[in-house]
Amino acid sequence: MTVNSLDPRVNRLPAIGVPGQIVPKAPLDQFGTFEVFVQPKEGKSFQHEGIVHAPNLEMAYVLAKEAFTRRFLCTSLYVTDTRNVYISPLTEGNTDAYDLIPEVPSQPGEKVSFEIYHLVKRGKQHTHAGTVLASTPQEAMHLARTAIKKDKTVYNVWAIRTSEIRFTTPEDSDLWLTLAEKKFRDASDYKGGDKLKEFLERAK
Repeated sequence: MTVNSLDPRVNRLPAIGVPGQIVPKAPLDQFGTFEVFVQPKEGKSFQHEGIVHAPNLEMAYVLAKEAFTRRFLCTSLYVTDTRNVYISPLTEGNTDAYDLIPEVPSQPGEKVSFEIYHLVKRGKQHTHAGTVLASTPQEAMHLARTAIKKDKTVYNVWAIRTSEIRFTTPEDSDLWLTLAEKKFRDASDYKGGDKLKEFLERAK
């Protein structure tokens, strides 16, 4: 039995009436996911803001700007393919993620830079903690324990090769010139108390 639907989710279902037969998905049936990191102000650490679905890295960058910088001012962002994010175990209680990262001896091969992200408060974003040089993500995490970690408990660690990140370049800097502070979107900008006081003064 063939099902024709305008809903792509329905069209991805296995063929009905043919037990055990699953129709392969068409190429590019679904876009991949890309992680978005935003720098809210100059001098502040980049923080993870969410994901976008896109066909490639450049389109992910464009969609990330549209999705994550329309309602608040920021100075820069970058994106990377979710598959390029190496993740440590997520801990429970007061266990530090670095306690679960195995010791890795120095690896042979070229050392490249990895960006390290820490989750230091549950329910909040991962924030950039520093950069290390390593041959593998596992080695990068092991090195980050002594090179970057501070006294705070870290609940999760991310390591991303710097070369696999699409940064905001100097050529892109004019993208942010149009981002005026949109205070009118905030309830606090309406200053309801002041407006009521003015109204009562006029009503006297």
